[in-house]
Amino acid sequence: MFARSSNLIRLTLVGTPQGEFRLAAEMAREAGAQVVMTDSLQAALEALRRHAGDLVMVDVTLDAPDFLRRLRAERIGVPVLACGIHAPAERAVAAIRAGALDYIPLPPDRELIAAAILNLGHRVSSPVGEDPVLKHAMSYAQAVAPSDAPVLIAGEAGTGKEVMARMIHEVSGRCERFVVVECAGVAAEVIESELFGHDAGAFVTAVAPRVGRLEEAGEGTVFLREIGALPAVTQARLVGILQDGIIRGRPGGGTAPLRARIIASSSRDLSAQVAAGTFRADLLARLGLLRIELPPLRARGDDIAMLAVHFAECLAGANGLEPRPLSAEALERLKCHDWPGNVRELEDVIHRAILLARGPVIESDALVLSDGLQIRPAEGAGETGSAELEIGSLVGRSVADVERELILQTLKRCGGNRTTASTILGISVRTMRNKLKSFIEAGITIAPAA
Repeated sequence: MFARSSNLIRLTLVGTPQGEFRLAAEMAREAGAQVVMTDSLQAALEALRRHAGDLVMVDVTLDAPDFLRRLRAERIGVPVLACGIHAPAERAVAAIRAGALDYIPLPPDRELIAAAILNLGHRVSSPVGEDPVLKHAMSYAQAVAPSDAPVLIAGEAGTGKEVMARMIHEVSGRCERFVVVECAGVAAEVIESELFGHDAGAFVTAVAPRVGRLEEAGEGTVFLREIGALPAVTQARLVGILQDGIIRGRPGGGTAPLRARIIASSSRDLSAQVAAGTFRADLLARLGLLRIELPPLRARGDDIAMLAVHFAECLAGANGLEPRPLSAEALERLKCHDWPGNVRELEDVIHRAILLARGPVIESDALVLSDGLQIRPAEGAGETGSAELEIGSLVGRSVADVERELILQTLKRCGGNRTTASTILGISVRTMRNKLKSFIEAGITIAPAA
């Protein structure tokens, strides 16, 4: 049995180990990070080749732009924050232009350090809510967590798939790290290096060997975010590893056992991708042995208000502000919004609200979208008789007609996502596909697959 995991993030701090950097390291540890300190760029690169980690903070006096170029050249995909002690503005700007996510001045501010750690999404240990579908998913996830079997977490973008994966890792008691690998929007050769590593000389800029994430994770968990985007060649290698439990083609030659647990997520319909020939059926079969479906936020009712209050409390603390309640009108406005971006969108709206709100209560006028426009109820929400499927319209119609209308309207509200729609309707994905096939054969137009 594995020991209980603390699930700390791994932060590499690059700079002269003077007072300000040591203070930054202490603050990062308090905020939930395992800190590795190095005093040179070369030492940092050597550490990152062994364990890429989750975040790097680099002193801009150490030529941060060149460091960022070397990371890209060696295909080490780790987020970087620039920092400095009274650093010239041009150095900070140069680091940002070279690819650093942000600049943090030193001596450090405790809230800035905490926010940097919070933004990696490691502080939420389990999904929040009382929705029956969500609670069933959580109960199932906790039941299967102690096993070594791969898990596939499906749901729309922003529904909390990574949070669920982290909860599984924590409940499993695995003693080593939770390692995230982004599969979407990453070049094929980069994802190969991320997962499997490479030898020195494997490509022009590979000046040293690098350990892949599958091996680096040890007896921890590897979370493959948006696995539907994996290139075909990577899918084939992953199938072989899952089948045999052996990592081949690792740096230095030879093989190594796969000790990590694999959890994958997808907001795409992987079965549709299999039918289209863009995803391997054998890989889906192995990943889909344990499948967890997360409902969209718009289907979770009172969870919207519960999550809003939760985010308001957490984000106020992270921004050094006193927690404030949301007004009844604000909560009602949130419950009526359609939330296409799901929980992630709600968190962003609340984050903006605590920064914009004036007074002791967060009012509805502080609830704005990313473009600054205020949150408005979904079209037709709350209006009597305006729903797409009215009770009065059911009279005189057959059960088959009503069922078809319900399926089509649910599918439309889910943006064509068959998996999400079937979860809301309480039917299997196979039943959903059979129904849609019969609709198509009858000449009925349906929403395209998401």
